[in-house]
Amino acid sequence: MTERVSHPWPTGTATGLGSHPGGDPTEAQRVVLGELPELPYLPELPGRGPGADMIGRTAGLLVELPVELQPSGWRFADRPGRDARRTRDHLARDLDTLEELAAGYEGPFKIQVAGPWTLAAAVELRHGDRTLKDPGAVRDLIDSLAEGTARHVAEVRKRVPGAQVLLQVDEPGLPAALAGTVPTASGFARLPAVEAPVAEDGLRRMLAATDAWPLVHCCAPRVPYALLRRAGAKAIAIDLSLVPRREDDEIGETIDAGIGLLLGAVPATDTALPPLAATAAPIRALWRRLGFPAARLAEQVVVTPACGLAGASPGYARAALGRCREVARMLHESPD
Repeated sequence: MTERVSHPWPTGTATGLGSHPGGDPTEAQRVVLGELPELPYLPELPGRGPGADMIGRTAGLLVELPVELQPSGWRFADRPGRDARRTRDHLARDLDTLEELAAGYEGPFKIQVAGPWTLAAAVELRHGDRTLKDPGAVRDLIDSLAEGTARHVAEVRKRVPGAQVLLQVDEPGLPAALAGTVPTASGFARLPAVEAPVAEDGLRRMLAATDAWPLVHCCAPRVPYALLRRAGAKAIAIDLSLVPRREDDEIGETIDAGIGLLLGAVPATDTALPPLAATAAPIRALWRRLGFPAARLAEQVVVTPACGLAGASPGYARAALGRCREVARMLHESPD
């Protein structure tokens, strides 16, 4: 067996994946700190509009690569403008809120940024093609993102000195980049597939730019588990409903390597939540199917919603996070 990874969260932990409904960072941060005291995070509020969305928010971290919003989406610009200022203002307000509400907090704390391949597939070059089309532009983006992310981590540590920062890199677009299914800007063709060693190297360079505890979130089919492990991810977050049995071997290898799993087991949009045991059942079923000791489940697994909660109502978002915590506690107290 590969040497086990040391996880920063306590046994029986739950967390969320980032986005929340509404536009009030104070309310969102209070909900997160109240419902998820073992592993809180900096909530994202895309409902505030451009610059608060996943791509715009992360693009705002880029160093010396300003962006602007065009009708087709985010695009590199010659100089920072109104869109860049709005993005910075959103993040500054979030950090001010965090500093106020998390004063005195000590323990693991998670932040989220879009990953290099998802960003490269979304942000356009100045002439309109997706960045992913140009290997040189992708390298520049990765270097800029790595530097900007390191600055962001340092700022969070400054605001919450007692936090052990976990860096969640969101890569929902990575499987499509590897498969060659990312559309061109026109939508009439597909960009060439990114070779796995190239994708791995780019992600590794970003993760290695900071000493924050690294994890990768990929809520898409065909999660490249081995690639993520080799790139340096110490945990992988997935939507449990998208996991087919044919991936059992890859997941088993991931568990055997001691990599943490953030398992999305609670629906991310409004619905009637099933009984507690029914919510926990798919997690237990996966663990039993793979044959790992029951007592190890709550150490290695963190329970989350299936994806971000931006599409939920505020009341449901709170209830979903509470249910994640209840499930995590049940898996700890009754592992069998």
